[in-house]
Amino acid sequence: MATDNAGARPAVLVTRPAGAAADALCAAVRDAGYRAVAQPLLEVQALAELPAAARAMVMDLDHYAAVIFISSNAVRCGMQRLQDYWPQLPLGIQWYAVGAATARMLDAYGLRAQAPADMTSEGLLRLPGLQDVAGLRVLIVKGQGGRDALRRELSGRGARVDELACYRRRCPELAAGALARTLREESVGVILLSSGEGLHNLLQLLSPSETSNFNQMRLVVPSERVARQAADAGFEHVVTADNASDAAMLRALEHCPTALEKT
Repeated sequence: MATDNAGARPAVLVTRPAGAAADALCAAVRDAGYRAVAQPLLEVQALAELPAAARAMVMDLDHYAAVIFISSNAVRCGMQRLQDYWPQLPLGIQWYAVGAATARMLDAYGLRAQAPADMTSEGLLRLPGLQDVAGLRVLIVKGQGGRDALRRELSGRGARVDELACYRRRCPELAAGALARTLREESVGVILLSSGEGLHNLLQLLSPSETSNFNQMRLVVPSERVARQAADAGFEHVVTADNASDAAMLRALEHCPTALEKT
């Protein structure tokens, strides 16, 4: 757990997985005048080895009409796997990314990916190139588990959809009471959550009594779906960002109920 500008109050808890994305959001929070506390609520681990069925998908990459990366982690872990078998990627594939940051990561590999403006799976499904997909093979590069909306909708449109899981997500291992202690000792005023899984892990890491103690805390969430989940969990002050990007999170932070004290 890392803290910026330790003398200022209150703090903003940044919960992205440890790494460049979390560091960038902490820096953006700090630049906006707030104190940032980094406490990942999600850990991402690349799979050491793909199962045989997944390796077959990678070897069949040239048979897919479209490849969709659902996150920056999917690019980081998935492109390594693809390049193990395809040092030169096949031509003729349409590349897609759920968000702008994911698309920028694909740029580094020379891939021009299409991404929706609203940075959601639902927005991706509205892109013109994914409307008439009947009979086409589509590969979704993702982590284990997660939402199933893309696969179900594209399959419903007649596509032959495969899912290449190349990493796993897990809840961090924290000692009992550790997260609650951080929230208290750091005087955290707002928690930035990037996903429903982050919210789930927040609730896993707080005991029922601790959750009750912190239900007045302000949450910034990336979608109406996660906002409903937070409300169902008893949180009373939830602000919904336009999406999970740093810019959207910061805009929502500025609109939290009752202005936050800045540094």
